[in-house]
Amino acid sequence: MPHTKIVITGMGWITPLGHDLETVWGGLTSGASGVDRTTHFDATTFPTTFSAEVKDFDPTDYLDRKEARRLDPFCHFAIVAADEALADAGIDTATLSEEEQNQTGVVFGSGIGGMKLFQDQVVDYAARGPRALSPFFVPMMIIDMAPGQISMRHNLRGPNYATVSACATANNAIGDAYLLVKNGLAETMVAGGTDASITEVGLGGFGNMKALSTRNDDPENASRPFDVDRDGFVMAEGAGSVV
Repeated sequence: MPHTKIVITGMGWITPLGHDLETVWGGLTSGASGVDRTTHFDATTFPTTFSAEVKDFDPTDYLDRKEARRLDPFCHFAIVAADEALADAGIDTATLSEEEQNQTGVVFGSGIGGMKLFQDQVVDYAARGPRALSPFFVPMMIIDMAPGQISMRHNLRGPNYATVSACATANNAIGDAYLLVKNGLAETMVAGGTDASITEVGLGGFGNMKALSTRNDDPENASRPFDVDRDGFVMAEGAGSVV
């Protein structure tokens, strides 16, 4: 049955401000900045030397070690954010009936997907040839793995796909999820976006196209959209999810 009223009942975040809803919300409302010098690699020779990294995140705190090793960080972030959103909504997916499983879906997007893995695999191939490529390369890299992994983890059998629309990706996913519920194609949807593209080629590529702020002497205040003195955006990583 089509619905006339759709509500958000749960939220989950993995961001440079923290790994849980309370911490992230506290950071947002206090005006905290998650932007600092890039530490994932040595960025001192790059046009932009800073980014907004997720800090102190260990995927094995949430996932089995073997499972974590077979997933790119963008999937790690998506899974944990979705877990948090479902918990915040008070949904225990282990207790869902078969009908409820069939009526619960996932629309989750990423602007770039597994960029870290792609970069590393190209380096391995260049050094050692095709045998160096992981058999998990393609399934770890593709963007649709985020909603796929979330649905398999929680046995959600409703509509399932990824959105890819650059910086609007997560909004796109939430809008699609809204329409699926509104039109009666699902009762409940998990929606959101994830990215983990702070890599040498990610920061370097966006930097060389002059898209990033170069406010290297003041990274905490570099993200200033709509400001007359804005000079580009800030690379960031993490995930956000709603139910």
